[in-house]
Amino acid sequence: MTSSSKLRDVHVFRMSMPEHECPWGLKAIALMQKHGISFEDHRLTSQEEVNTFKAQHGVATTPQIFNGDERIGGYTELAAMLGEEAQEAEYSYMPVVAVFGTALLISLVLEGNVIQHFMGISICTLAMLKLIDVESFAASFVKYDLATKRWHLWGKLYPGVELLIGLGFLMKPPLPMAGWIALIVGIQGMISVLKAVYIDKLALNCACVGGNSKTPLGIISFTEYAMQSLMGIVVAFQLAF
Repeated sequence: MTSSSKLRDVHVFRMSMPEHECPWGLKAIALMQKHGISFEDHRLTSQEEVNTFKAQHGVATTPQIFNGDERIGGYTELAAMLGEEAQEAEYSYMPVVAVFGTALLISLVLEGNVIQHFMGISICTLAMLKLIDVESFAASFVKYDLATKRWHLWGKLYPGVELLIGLGFLMKPPLPMAGWIALIVGIQGMISVLKAVYIDKLALNCACVGGNSKTPLGIISFTEYAMQSLMGIVVAFQLAF
C-alpha cells in the first residue's frame, strides 16, 4: 500500500485571510491534488482562529495536516510522506542591501553626522516599505513579534511609529524621545527574533522590508534591531551630538 493510499480522512488547517494567503498551505493542497488525495480544507480566516488552533494542538506554525486523529505535520512532513522533495522557501537579501546601501550613499553626500543620517534614512525607508501595504506587513509581523501577538493593533501602528523614530533621528539635534522609543522597540524586537529563530526554530520571512519580503528572519533582523537599539541609546543620552 502506497503512502497516498493510507490517507483516507485528510484535513488541512491553513491560514487563509483576505490580506494573506499562506503559501505553504497552498503548496500542501497542490501536492495532495497531484497525488489524487481527497481532503477537507479548513481555512483559518482570522489571526484569532490561527492562534486558537495553534494553542489547541500545541503547534507553532500552520498549515497542519491530519489523517483522521493522526497529525502528519506541515507541508514538509507531507512531502516526505509522499516521497516528494519539499520545496524550500525563496530567500533574497537584495531588499535589505538596497535599503541600507542607498541610505549609506545618501548619508555620505550629505553634510553632517554620517551615522545619524544613515540610521535616520534607513529607518524612514524601512517604514515607507511597510506603509505600502500595512495589512500584509501586520499579517507577517504577528508570526514572530511578541508585542503584536499580545496586541494585534501594534502590527498596524508599528510602521508609523518606526517612521517617527527615523524622523526623530534626523532632527538637529536628534529628538531624545525618539531614542527612548527606538531602544524599547529594538530590545523587544531582538527578543522576538531570538525566540522565533533560536527557541521556536521557526523558518519565517522577516517583515522588516514589508509583508511580502523574501528576506529570511534571522541574524540580519537581529542586527537591525541591535543597531536601532544602539542608536537609541546614543540619541536618548545625546552622546554624540
